[in-house]
Amino acid sequence: MSVHRTKYAAVVCGGGPAGITVLGNLLERKVGPVLWVDDLFEAGRVNKAYREVPSNTKVKLFVDFAEAVSPFQKILKETPSPHAVDYLRGLPQDTGCDLGYAADMCLLLTEGLKKAPGVEARQGRVTDAVLSETNDWVVNVKLSSGETSKAISSRVILCTGSSPTNQQLPVSISDLSPLELDHALSPTLLAKSLPKESTTVAVIGASHSAVLVLINLYNLASTTHPDLKIKWFTRHPLRYAEFMEGWIKRDNTGLKGAAAAWAKENLEPAKFDSSPVSRFIKKIAYEKENETQTYEQELAGCNRYVQAIGYTRDPLPGLKDAAGSDITYNYQPDTGSFKNLDGRQIPGLFGAGIAWPERVTDPEGSVEWAVGFWKFMRYAKRVVPDWN
Repeated sequence: MSVHRTKYAAVVCGGGPAGITVLGNLLERKVGPVLWVDDLFEAGRVNKAYREVPSNTKVKLFVDFAEAVSPFQKILKETPSPHAVDYLRGLPQDTGCDLGYAADMCLLLTEGLKKAPGVEARQGRVTDAVLSETNDWVVNVKLSSGETSKAISSRVILCTGSSPTNQQLPVSISDLSPLELDHALSPTLLAKSLPKESTTVAVIGASHSAVLVLINLYNLASTTHPDLKIKWFTRHPLRYAEFMEGWIKRDNTGLKGAAAAWAKENLEPAKFDSSPVSRFIKKIAYEKENETQTYEQELAGCNRYVQAIGYTRDPLPGLKDAAGSDITYNYQPDTGSFKNLDGRQIPGLFGAGIAWPERVTDPEGSVEWAVGFWKFMRYAKRVVPDWN
């Protein structure tokens, strides 16, 4: 809706999958009006950078996500077919798919949510939020037009996302430049980023993303970039998700889907030497205490390096109390809420998504962070009813 207000029941910061999830759950519970703020409203990083990435989520769970709350169901019902969720329904349900299908689903839901009664979408960014003495938040938004606007709300919900982690290397190597993980995960962008002349790329990490990068680099080396060489730096063996009776071991940290299948066929010690990938990929296994020495020896001669070592929270709005002091906080990963360093609940402040995921413990006692579309939805359906 285009009606401008100053008082809202909630301000949702972010328009990616987490923001879409939270807004759908707020509307499901008749919480409103809601101010929804995002720079672009284009489904976040999943649409911007990961459309070509194969999901490790089964298609059925994307469909379940799209049908999980009544506001989403209403959008699907009112959208002419065929639409993005119809295309998902037409895919094999028990395998993954390119994330472009999920991104298109998010774009469809975004357009519907922006028009939903009780929602005001403002294109811009929340710059800061001040908790008043009456426990309302005074929220400042810098609009994409350059103007600023103000809102008052009893809830501020951070769905602010994360970006690939980039750590400074412990060594300095001349003529070695970084290659962004987002580019390396896109076959199209990767091909444009690398010359066809002799080039050596170092891949650091053994994560799901690292394996996908190795796949993309190998595909280039074995076709259009025959002079491309890859050095793969890893500190531990590959870890796979294991389907147990009624649960999944390493559900959030282990390799799944196409990446797992390719890794088992090509990267495992028993297969690597006889695999065609060994013509282009050199595996460098090392221990943490030998990292600097290993990098000094093995990064020499490399032209580019890509780090696939996790994600770091994107910058947050400034959070201050009524006296103007910065609010210090600890995220509560079982409720999506925040406490200050004294252990007291911070009124009306909540988080969701990859930056603020649910902490889960499996039957063997291993703790992980639950990241993924359906996991965001499952978490939100459990905790949003208590976000008062």
